Amino acid sequence: MASFKRIHHVAILVKDTDNSQSFYENHFGFEAYFEHDTASGIPVVCLRLDDTVLELRAGDVPPDGYGGCYFCLETDDLEGDVGSLKKAGVIIDQEIHDTTPRNYQERRWKRAVFKGPDGELIEIRG
Repeated sequence: MASFKRIHHVAILVKDTDNSQSFYENHFGFEAYFEHDTASGIPVVCLRLDDTVLELRAGDVPPDGYGGCYFCLETDDLEGDVGSLKKAGVIIDQEIHDTTPRNYQERRWKRAVFKGPDGELIEIRG
């Protein structure tokens, strides 16, 4: 059995690392962690939210911005956070809705889904 503990970071492709960094800092509370260029010169910006790291990697974003990957943030105040994001003009993809547990170990929760600056999906769960 492997001894993996958790996902360390998630990377998403963005058109403009500065624009995306500002978006995630201003709307979701991420803080600058570090920046670097890859060996081939691609700019990378890493942001931190508690022990979660979000890597913003400059690249070609798929036409719909989705690219098959999204991430989810957990909150203790879903209604308040969704209201704040909507008031700030962040595009909502799915309003708050209930979910159905997928197995007996899972509890019911509510969620909403927003779009980032390049169309990436950001689930908010509470």
